Amino acid sequence: MDGAAGLDARPDQPADPAPVLAKPEVIASAPTPPPAPNFPPPAEQPTEVGPRGLRYDFNFGARVTLPNRTIGKWLVRLRDLDTGNVLFQSENQGAFVRSSKRFFVRFSVEVFDVDGANPPTSILLHDYDARDREVLIQFPIGTLGDTLGWFPYAARFAAVHGCRLTCAMSGLIIPILKDSYPHIRFLTHDQVIEQKVAETAYATYCLGLFFDDVECTQQPTDFRHVGLHRTAGYILGVDPTEESPRLTLPDESRPIAEPYVCIAVQASTQCKQWNNPNGWHEVISYLKSHGYRVICIDQKAVGGQGIVWTHIPHGAEDQTGDRPLAERARWLRHATGFIGTSSGLAWLAWAAGCPVGLISGFTHPTNEFATPYRVINWHACNSCWNDPRLRFDHKDFLWCPRHAGTPRQFECSKLITAAHVIGVMKSVFERANADGQD
Repeated sequence: MDGAAGLDARPDQPADPAPVLAKPEVIASAPTPPPAPNFPPPAEQPTEVGPRGLRYDFNFGARVTLPNRTIGKWLVRLRDLDTGNVLFQSENQGAFVRSSKRFFVRFSVEVFDVDGANPPTSILLHDYDARDREVLIQFPIGTLGDTLGWFPYAARFAAVHGCRLTCAMSGLIIPILKDSYPHIRFLTHDQVIEQKVAETAYATYCLGLFFDDVECTQQPTDFRHVGLHRTAGYILGVDPTEESPRLTLPDESRPIAEPYVCIAVQASTQCKQWNNPNGWHEVISYLKSHGYRVICIDQKAVGGQGIVWTHIPHGAEDQTGDRPLAERARWLRHATGFIGTSSGLAWLAWAAGCPVGLISGFTHPTNEFATPYRVINWHACNSCWNDPRLRFDHKDFLWCPRHAGTPRQFECSKLITAAHVIGVMKSVFERANADGQD
């Protein structure tokens, strides 16, 4: 009997008057890994071994393998320990059962032997308990801001559950996090496969933005309601209060002696950029006239598609290029402030402890980390990204779901004036002066 501590709360019998809330996603004679093309798959068979050939785990949801039998039946039940609901119950002569929910649920797995001639016998009772067990949390690659926003919730999960946590993410991000979290193992997706991490994982959770998850199988609530970063807290079942990650940099020294402001003007789609045609020119002129050097830390000096291209603004010093994130974080650590759009470098600035002037209209302020220097024009169309009725199209560089092809296209940021941004940055400078910074 596994998980005996929970026996007092539940009788050693299969009968349960509670309604079954949902059917499992799969009942089959053999397990099939769930479709997750962006993540390494779980082990083909559940990793935990129970009595009489039963196997179970919590990789991509609760999974139970029931061996085939010719006499008698199995009764299998999945229960949510926190809500008390029976989520699934079935009698069968051999099956593979997987819960429909892939996010964190404190499952109970119960299996009974039902042979007809004798009272049902409890064979397995296991309550989820990740303490001292291997847990894998997977982050998508190619996303800087998302990973920085989500990682603190993974660290919080490890602290709450006392598990041995492995985080799979881009190898470009690992160097700035791993030394601050020595109790967590950091691997790339390829290393997860090479080291066969899935073969020993007790539980696996995948973080992401699941736009089309209508039935909420990957996330308990739509990320557009709770915020890009806080969705990880809901997926992992921990406190969703935001927290910036701790960064460890190989060089913490100040890169230049003079006071300076970092900027980032590029973005993966045009709606994320500041589309005021004179905005950057006016802001940079203001900054330089007040004694600040302006450092552009974008990856690329020029970016865009088709006939729309954005160049590094005139007057900004070029620190673009394929450089380690630690180098960009070093610039941000000592900057008086950062001005940018809703992109990965804004999240890096937040993590580095730099005051962030965040220019964005296509996202609602709840979508990103809290900053007193948010710049949004409520008189313009705004927050389309957080409208669940509108499906973001990653392939459409000029995505503007409400006003595409009209004079109002991208007005959410086009109508953000340089005067507005300068006013916000004045507040940053006042705070810096009060704190005795340059």
